[in-house]
Amino acid sequence: MATKIRLARGGSKKRPFYRIVVADERAPRDGNFIEKIGNFNPMVPKDHKERVMLSKERVEHWLKVGALPTERVQKILSELGMMEAPKITEKTKKHLPKAKAQERVKAKEEAASKATEEAAKAEDEKPTEEVATTEEQPPVEEAAAEKPAEEVKTEDTSEPEEKKEEAPSKEEPQEKEGSTEVSEDKPETKE
Repeated sequence: MATKIRLARGGSKKRPFYRIVVADERAPRDGNFIEKIGNFNPMVPKDHKERVMLSKERVEHWLKVGALPTERVQKILSELGMMEAPKITEKTKKHLPKAKAQERVKAKEEAASKATEEAAKAEDEKPTEEVATTEEQPPVEEAAAEKPAEEVKTEDTSEPEEKKEEAPSKEEPQEKEGSTEVSEDKPETKE
């Protein structure tokens, strides 16, 4: 008869409590068992002393006799230092995307890698162009700084004069008539 060391569930809904039992592997999960060797309460913190309560002597006895622990019980026993941790088994591939979806992901990755390569090439080319342009720019800036400054001064001075002439010329006839009279009156009175 093949025996297993496994968990038998107890407790209420959403409040699990497990007994660690030695049972025939053909027996139902919560059915008949040969011997109860401990308790496991997942509702308490991991460092709490009542989370796992085992009779180490009985566990060692059943392991010597040939009882095999389930993966979860083996993990619990490895935490207590009684045996090696279980090896993680390879999972099925059902959770992976299907073939067409994988092709799309590969195409996106290739496009992204090409874009990064092009960006890297562009960055490699830019510094050489920038160095050449920075060397050329100072003479151009000096010449541009000298000539436009003179032109700007002449243009700035000429435009306001024209605007000043235009604006007062429209107002001058009215002001001249009024101002000439006022100016004529004032100098005459002052003299």
